[in-house]
Amino acid sequence: MKNSKSTESTAKQVASFIAKFDPAIAKLTRSCRSVLRKRYPSAIELVYDNYNALAIGYSPSERTSDAVFSLAVYARGVNLYFIYGRSLDDPDHLLQGNGTQGAFIRLQGVATLDDPKVKQLIERAVKRQRPTFTSNGRGYTIVKSISAKQRPRRTK
Repeated sequence: MKNSKSTESTAKQVASFIAKFDPAIAKLTRSCRSVLRKRYPSAIELVYDNYNALAIGYSPSERTSDAVFSLAVYARGVNLYFIYGRSLDDPDHLLQGNGTQGAFIRLQGVATLDDPKVKQLIERAVKRQRPTFTSNGRGYTIVKSISAKQRPRRTK
């Protein structure tokens, strides 16, 4: 169990990562994060403030390899990244990217997460994940890494 002081400082830390971005990107990130926390309340958020992007993964465990999807936040936008997206059934051809394992959907706005086709894709990813998200309990946030060097988080 995380103590409240640790939780508070983690929340402030994540808020500071998000605040590095242009206001519109920061707002979209906070909104998308809120939607995903409500949909998957037992998910553990794994946060990586990396060189290229801020990544916030949603996992049933503290293991990065168990993450189902993540928000990948860049200076020019936010993607919903599916860690094993290339192996997902994608009849509507929503997934983008050239990776052999991962694939993403560009989030034009928070409403993209409510698109029925996007929701179905997310549910397909969640249903096949092992271990699974628990049906009870409350998730928490862990800052897994912070890169000393980072690309600019704001557009010029």
